[in-house]
Amino acid sequence: MATDRTPTPSRSPLANWTTRRWLRVGVTVSLAVLAVLGGVGVWTLSRAATITDELVNRRSPALNSAVRLETALVNQETGIRGYGLSGEEVFLQPYREGLTQEKAAVGELRRLLPDTGRERGDLGTVLAKAEAWQGDIAKPVAAAPPGDAVPQAAQRAADGKAAFDALRAAMDAQQDHLLQARVAAVDDLDGATRLRDGVLATIAVLIVLLAALVFEGLRRGITVPLARLGADARQVAGGTFTHEVAATGPADLRRLGDDVDAMRRRLLDELAFTERARRQLDEQAAELRRSNSELEQFAYVASHDLQEPLRKVSSFTQLLQRRYAGQLDARADQYIGFAVDGANRMQVLINDLLNFSRVGRVHNEHRAVDLGTVVDQTVDALSVAIEESGTTVVHDPLPTIVGDTTQLGILWQNLISNAVKFRHPDRTPEIRIEAAREGERWRFAVSDNGIGIAPEFAEKVFVIFQRLHTKEAYPGSGIGLAMCKKIVEFHGGTITIDPDHSPGTRFVFTLAAGKPAEPEAEAVAETSAAGAGRAGARS
Repeated sequence: MATDRTPTPSRSPLANWTTRRWLRVGVTVSLAVLAVLGGVGVWTLSRAATITDELVNRRSPALNSAVRLETALVNQETGIRGYGLSGEEVFLQPYREGLTQEKAAVGELRRLLPDTGRERGDLGTVLAKAEAWQGDIAKPVAAAPPGDAVPQAAQRAADGKAAFDALRAAMDAQQDHLLQARVAAVDDLDGATRLRDGVLATIAVLIVLLAALVFEGLRRGITVPLARLGADARQVAGGTFTHEVAATGPADLRRLGDDVDAMRRRLLDELAFTERARRQLDEQAAELRRSNSELEQFAYVASHDLQEPLRKVSSFTQLLQRRYAGQLDARADQYIGFAVDGANRMQVLINDLLNFSRVGRVHNEHRAVDLGTVVDQTVDALSVAIEESGTTVVHDPLPTIVGDTTQLGILWQNLISNAVKFRHPDRTPEIRIEAAREGERWRFAVSDNGIGIAPEFAEKVFVIFQRLHTKEAYPGSGIGLAMCKKIVEFHGGTITIDPDHSPGTRFVFTLAAGKPAEPEAEAVAETSAAGAGRAGARS
């Protein structure tokens, strides 16, 4: 009996999610988290790159340009001072180079510094003081002839020193501010680097945690339920059909578990039905064995107890017929003839029934049988009827198969004798036997040109005691073809009538093409058959 299923408790809405939906949601959430983490990582990297670009491409070059501007102005002051002290024009060379250097440094600063702010204001202050010093001191002294340059420089020495000191102070302030901005940029870069490293480390940790969550989710949601379902299925497959298959996990896996459990319950029901059927078959087999035993007893009685009084009846009626023939009236002779004929037919019928009952029971020795030899022996046994009727018998080369020699001899004797018996009066009887291999079987055909069998009687002729003609027209008990059918089926084949054959009848039957039994097996079969025969004789 199938086990009762416990009622399923109410489940949350998430319990109705299938594996596909869990995977879809899990992948979506994972991608969203990875997208956020990626965005944060890109932002930190971009910020660090921006600060690095600010420091490398603006702050540091601006400070360097301010230093070069200071150097250029100092060179100018040195050149003017030397020219004013000596009056030699060679000292104006540093002044002119300083002008060129000043122009390049100012252009670089203007490119690097923002348009507004303290750095741009410092640049303006430096340039204003430089222009004031150059306009009041440097340009007049440099433009004076060598002879006038010295007195003029001496006359303006105090003013020149004060103006250049003011310029130097402005440049120092500018450089201090640029240096502070560079230090601040370095601090920002350090902070951005630490933030980047922290964010990347956090992203790595979150990715590891996400991977762990995904793995654990797959393990709990898919791997473990599938493993449990597989274990339950293997336990059921091992023969424990009462073991209930647990349904866990997502909705589709639970449905799969329920289907497997339903299949288990169906198998359990089928096994219970099969067990009941087996018990019934055992009972029927026991009844069949009992019935066969009774039939064997009946066969023994028929072959011994019934044969003896039948022989007495037949003998005395024949004796009456011989002794009093012609001494009584015609009606008495007719009655005695009826009695003799009935006794003879009864004896033939009993012998045929005994032969029919022995098929598969008494004659059951499977060994290699040369069918060509069997057919030749059958033709020799029927040689008188064959010669009297003028029948021609031809056959293909016949194989050797595994079967019972006696039964196969009866098979061929019935088929050939029927072909001779039911010959057509207007045709010379011809019998042809064909054989062909079809896989694991041999296919045989016995054809004649006799009176034939109507298609509607193709099945009826194989039923015991079924006759198509009266005993006066064709003698016989109606058991021959039924015995042929029983012999063929005992050897694992089938027998039919070819409805398309004309004229006459064509019987088609198959026999298994087995291997000959081993000598030991044949000896055991012979011993068993002999024992069965002795037991039947003693019963």
